[in-house]
Amino acid sequence: MRDIVHNIAVVQSLAPADIAASTNGSSVDLLGFDSVAFVATTGVRTASGAFTLTLEESDDNAAFTAVDADHYQAPVAGNLAANGTAKLGYRGFKRYVRPVLTKGSGTSIFVSVIAIKGGAADKPVA
Repeated sequence: MRDIVHNIAVVQSLAPADIAASTNGSSVDLLGFDSVAFVATTGVRTASGAFTLTLEESDDNAAFTAVDADHYQAPVAGNLAANGTAKLGYRGFKRYVRPVLTKGSGTSIFVSVIAIKGGAADKPVA
């Protein structure tokens, strides 16, 4: 059956905004799900600059550490392009994961990040 809507959960982790500094998205609870992909959508990047997207993980939703390179399902995104998309998959073992937008240079970027959780233990997903 061609039904993805009832088999995934979507969570907004970073609301659309003009980001001018390194920023952590809100954490995503993976309890009851086997997988997660983070999707960043960008708008205008003011001035030339470098913003990268990485992930952090936690067992308790309090102490976060950087995700090891071998727990990424896609290569760590490089410089986020203006007016584009980037995706990162997580295949680690922690319950909580959050995106981290790091400013390397430049002024700001319009960006949002959503998490798409898959492999639900209970279906259909509301």
